Amino acid sequence: MIEAVMLWNEPNNRSHWDFDLDPEWSRFAEMVNLASEAIVAERPQLTKVLGGISPIDPLFVERMGRFGVLDQVDAVALHGFPLDWNHWSIYEWTDRLQEIAAVTSLPIWITEVGASTFGAEEIQDFGLKTTAELLLGKAQRIHWYSLLDLPRAWPATTRHREAEGSSYYRHFYMGLVREDNSPKLALKQFSRYAPEMGICQWFHFEDPRLETSVKWLRELGVKKLRTGLSWADSLRPDADKWFDKQIRVLDGFDLTVTFCFTPEREGIQPHHTSPPREPKQYADFCSRMVRRYAV
Repeated sequence: MIEAVMLWNEPNNRSHWDFDLDPEWSRFAEMVNLASEAIVAERPQLTKVLGGISPIDPLFVERMGRFGVLDQVDAVALHGFPLDWNHWSIYEWTDRLQEIAAVTSLPIWITEVGASTFGAEEIQDFGLKTTAELLLGKAQRIHWYSLLDLPRAWPATTRHREAEGSSYYRHFYMGLVREDNSPKLALKQFSRYAPEMGICQWFHFEDPRLETSVKWLRELGVKKLRTGLSWADSLRPDADKWFDKQIRVLDGFDLTVTFCFTPEREGIQPHHTSPPREPKQYADFCSRMVRRYAV
């Protein structure tokens, strides 16, 4: 069952939060504060994590402190992809950690770090080895992103093909396992870093890859798994049936679940990146999920 919840995903990234509608992030802060209070009312001991932020921005963390968010959560999370999207070297990871540690005393989790095989599988193999050498023991929690490649017939949710150009296609090659379920080069060495290193794997609504993923995760020795339950998906027909199955199949892992994506009918604008018109609606969703799944 759920051992930790993450409140939103990359809130300082336009692909996940429309900050034209919330330029000061005050609505976001109110939403997270209300959700944190609702979670505490249901499960006081459940770990609450802010993030994960991308880019890694200490000014954003300071802003969350001024809004009282850091008083409501138990950890802050970072996402970093220096071999694919970030404009800094993989060897600067220690600097990024120190920048955040300078503005908060909360534990730091790295809930997405990875490398694509867009150019060559050897790049991902190097990225996994170097990431492990640089970060294991330096952050309280590390999740490699991800286990599975994204099928080419699916869209990369929250991403924009026309705007991103070739960067868009890297999203389809982040897995340790190809779309045809065959292993990549880096998969062979991942077991060396488990269970200390976890995996982040998102599942689409009624994702047919769920059971196959669990087989790979167990074979690799993974204990810590991060995934998500979508607020937007919760309004689909049979949503609870899918959520129940997802949590049941993932039972046995130390599970961190991210709550994000605004339902179209709840947003200021009808889009999953929009701030909700009523922040309490997000808090109500979080409350219901932890009541149902966090023992």
